[in-house]
Amino acid sequence: MISAFIFFAHFMFLLLIFTWRWQKEGISGAILNVSLILILFAVGWTITGMVAKFLMEPKGLGIYYDRDTFSLTLLTIIEIIFYRFYYKQSTADGKETQ
Repeated sequence: MISAFIFFAHFMFLLLIFTWRWQKEGISGAILNVSLILILFAVGWTITGMVAKFLMEPKGLGIYYDRDTFSLTLLTIIEIIFYRFYYKQSTADGKETQ
């Protein structure tokens, strides 16, 4: 159940970024950003899965929090930190700077 929530949160983030970038940069910018997120998700889940193998048994901490859910949680924390810096809007005097 926790992993389903994490996947849902990622899907909602994809929709948010797609809509936001579509309005600012057009359809090509939106597709480029979504593809970046999907590639980082796939590669990141693979890497955090390897880390989770070293830290946790396959059955994990319980029926709802197994090793895969732990790796998804770790990935989500890392992604939150990364995307905060990547999509940060810096403003000066009410105007966006790039």
